[in-house]
Amino acid sequence: MATAFSSDGEVALRRELRSAVAAAPRSDLDGFYEMGRAAAFVRDGGFRKVALQFPDELLADAAEVAGRLEAASGAGMYVLGDTTYGSCCVDEVAAEHVGAEAVLHYGPACLSPCRKLPVLHIFGQQPLDVGRCTEVFRELYPEQQSRVVVLSDVVYAHAMGELEQQLRPEYPNVIFSRLVCGDPPGPAVPGEERKFGRQFLVKAAGGLQDYAMFYVGAEGLALTSFMLTWNCCPFSSFNPITGCGRHETLNVNRALMRRLYLVERARDASVVGILVGTLGVAGYLTVLQHLRELLCRAGKRSYTLAVGKPNPAKLANFLEVDIFVLVACAQNSLLDSSDFYRPVVTPYELELACNPAREWTGNYLTDFRDLLPGACAHVELPPAVPAAEAVPDVSLISGKMRATHLCGPPTSQLPPSTALACRDQTRALAEISPAASFLESRSWRGLEQQLGQTPVSKAVQGRRGIAIAYEDEGCEQP
Repeated sequence: MATAFSSDGEVALRRELRSAVAAAPRSDLDGFYEMGRAAAFVRDGGFRKVALQFPDELLADAAEVAGRLEAASGAGMYVLGDTTYGSCCVDEVAAEHVGAEAVLHYGPACLSPCRKLPVLHIFGQQPLDVGRCTEVFRELYPEQQSRVVVLSDVVYAHAMGELEQQLRPEYPNVIFSRLVCGDPPGPAVPGEERKFGRQFLVKAAGGLQDYAMFYVGAEGLALTSFMLTWNCCPFSSFNPITGCGRHETLNVNRALMRRLYLVERARDASVVGILVGTLGVAGYLTVLQHLRELLCRAGKRSYTLAVGKPNPAKLANFLEVDIFVLVACAQNSLLDSSDFYRPVVTPYELELACNPAREWTGNYLTDFRDLLPGACAHVELPPAVPAAEAVPDVSLISGKMRATHLCGPPTSQLPPSTALACRDQTRALAEISPAASFLESRSWRGLEQQLGQTPVSKAVQGRRGIAIAYEDEGCEQP
């Protein structure tokens, strides 16, 4: 845990970026990055300024790709050197800094719908041995009447058509999902699943629980999100890098129990920090307001924090916060906070903790848009309950009594005698905040001015140089 709080920045400065397609000829860039489709997107849209967003592993090719696109389209290309949040999300904030009219997003993507700019996703066509993948599928599902939904990482989506041609004659009940960038038009038909930018139609009478899931891609956040969301389905996977397949043995129930433990921590918390983990996913402002209202009705204080990419060192600065809730895309919301000073939960887990009307049904939600009004999983907040009539509840962690009822909607006036207190003998009033209360309870509160107590002295000449070697220190002899 010590390395998480104090890491050597020189490692990041000296890190070399290697191209993901370094083994392929340079002429293959046109196929890997789909130059023709990208140039046509820019020309057809009439864009004059376009932002190119690359993940770290593809950033080495950014200069050459930008040069070729400028020559093919005549538009100005701006490479985004660093993303504000996760690289899977479209960074509209960085694109707006250069006045970009559109974004070309390269590499793996969460396919979350954007709010403002038109976006073209170019995933990068990673190679897939379709023959080997077909063999693994036959080994994992020897029964040809098996009901299986095939999912894939976005970088292998280009080969799913060929894989379907190989499997469809033998497996009539196999279903291939297709990628959907943005919200699909029209309402979903009965039996249709729309999650994580994937869309497929389930035809069995028993619904999705009668199907197994076959994932083409390496182990990662995408697969974890799929398994938690569709936890009623058995999963298997094929790793194109190793050429091996397996039945996924991740204990989903154990993972869910760990997340439900965080729900209990959220019930015990009195101060919650809302972490803004995206500025581009549609609906993030609405869910921020929803979480603020939920916490206010639950009698908890909240802070809204925009710290970029969260890490243990950043969040350790907010010691008065009992727990954090991360508003991010579906893939980045499941943050492993085992190394963090305080736990980090998802908006769905916070709703389970603070909304008495929401009950655990076995279905886990990672997309915060499902919680908003009008969405499939939205649950209205119940009416307020007087404190005298509230059902008592005991914390499963601390064993103490806690309040779980909701208060009335906030009013414009401050509550009497709870938000204001006398600051000193002059009867001046000051507003009480969790940060101030936490600071008052600490024995060391930082440097104090001590006006009128410190003697005044003239300025003197200090040391010169840098901290690693001041001029008056001299050099050590070996």
